[in-house]
Amino acid sequence: MDSRTAARRELVLMASVVIGLSRLVDGPLEWVVAGLLGGSVLAGSLWLLGDGHPRGIAIETTIIPALAAMACVGVIQIIPDGLPIVVGIGLAAILVDRSLALEQHLSSRVSPASADDRSAVLGLSVLVSFLAFIGSAALVQGGLVEPSGGGSGTGIATALSESTLVVLALSDAIVGGLLGFRLSVLRERTRRAALWSAGTYAAVVAIAAGAIRAVALPRLLGPAIVTLVFFLWDAIHGSPPAQRRDPRWIWQTALLAVIGVAVVAWNVALR
Repeated sequence: MDSRTAARRELVLMASVVIGLSRLVDGPLEWVVAGLLGGSVLAGSLWLLGDGHPRGIAIETTIIPALAAMACVGVIQIIPDGLPIVVGIGLAAILVDRSLALEQHLSSRVSPASADDRSAVLGLSVLVSFLAFIGSAALVQGGLVEPSGGGSGTGIATALSESTLVVLALSDAIVGGLLGFRLSVLRERTRRAALWSAGTYAAVVAIAAGAIRAVALPRLLGPAIVTLVFFLWDAIHGSPPAQRRDPRWIWQTALLAVIGVAVVAWNVALR
């Protein structure tokens, strides 16, 4: 086992232990633990990817691993006690490890990222965004709409104060903006253009998060719809003009949008 692989596994082990222990805290301390873990994974990723020389490593390479670890702190809070906790910690370790492995692969390339690399980053970004949207909603009091006992699929919505709703929308916007920046860096020519693109991701996700919470979709359906919005925005905003004119691309994107609207409308109609 080479030193970088050993260092990656040590970082993953540290993150997994903190994620598991975060079940013992609640309230504002959950945000503190998530923030400290994210900062630790960020610093560890820079050291790992730079092989002990972090100054030459681009900061965007740490976004996905750090967000993956922070998201798992929130998600672990809603997992039932017992064996599911152990399974959840194991899956969290795999997610953080694969995120670091992907960034190691990208940082070792001497040529620009290939189409397969960009697809891998997109797939991992969508997964991390879904978990992060769940995590932020779980850490906000009343952020997740609890299912009712009637078996109708509807949910019991807890009214959120304006400040709490702002926290939820802002946290989701930060997630969307950071992941949008990571995706944009792979295709934009300058960092300024990537930052501008990331701002559009953040704005779209914030609007979607606020609107979806107002509709009060039950449990994980809300974060799933926000994730769909994030994915659709990347498909529309990040695709080259020639691809946007492809009829197959248009129909596929439109179908996803229609499915998302239909799911929202169906749940509203149920209530």
